[in-house]
Amino acid sequence: MLIIPAIDLKDGACVRLRQGRMEDSTVFSDDPVSMAAKWVEGGCRRLHLVDLNGAFEGMPVNGEVVTAIARRYPQLPIQIGGGIRSLETIEHYVKAGVSYVILGTKAVKNPEFVAEACRAFPGKIIVGMDAKDGFVATDGWAEVSTIQVIDLAKRFEADGVSAIVYTDIAKDGMMQGCNVSYTAALAAATSIPVIASGGIHNLGDIKALMDAKAPGIVGAITGRAIYEGTLDVAEAQAFCDAYKA
Repeated sequence: MLIIPAIDLKDGACVRLRQGRMEDSTVFSDDPVSMAAKWVEGGCRRLHLVDLNGAFEGMPVNGEVVTAIARRYPQLPIQIGGGIRSLETIEHYVKAGVSYVILGTKAVKNPEFVAEACRAFPGKIIVGMDAKDGFVATDGWAEVSTIQVIDLAKRFEADGVSAIVYTDIAKDGMMQGCNVSYTAALAAATSIPVIASGGIHNLGDIKALMDAKAPGIVGAITGRAIYEGTLDVAEAQAFCDAYKA
């Protein structure tokens, strides 16, 4: 399982939100490229970037920062989400060197677009499923749909989606542990690899994910914990690499 540091971008700075609320943000750095360097030097094998402004505005806002990070680390897999709602935007990020593009709101509101994007950019598309009580949320988590996460995941199985990033909104940024049971259930219900997100606080939370023994869980995104020092990226990755069920 990969430990994937998160860099959430708001107004050009690296921040963390609590439960997806833009008004409840903490700025950790005004230099996201240097922050990326910190995690790369710490041994991470993938980065998770989110354009928070883009998620709310429906179009990329922090694209220049994303491009700068991708160009500085051309060999490092980078995934980006937030405001990606057209093939043109996907093409822009792919040309900039981003490895994976995450479709969230667009995937929920227009599932056919996911298949179209997978055909146009094979191996590059991830679907982000942010949920509250098992139901998918959209528009920067401002709206909660009537669509169940597992039902939506099954719909994308034939499209060629590379992974699903599953985030429990109630857990995100709260450092109270991720929703292990639902993440494992999602991984068991679909053939698409699942990346866990939201709520990871320390190594115990990583162990809980590993102990779920769900082979479909291939990564865990962590944000506030690594910024506040309750989780060490290198230590967590070494734990995953050495873990024996």
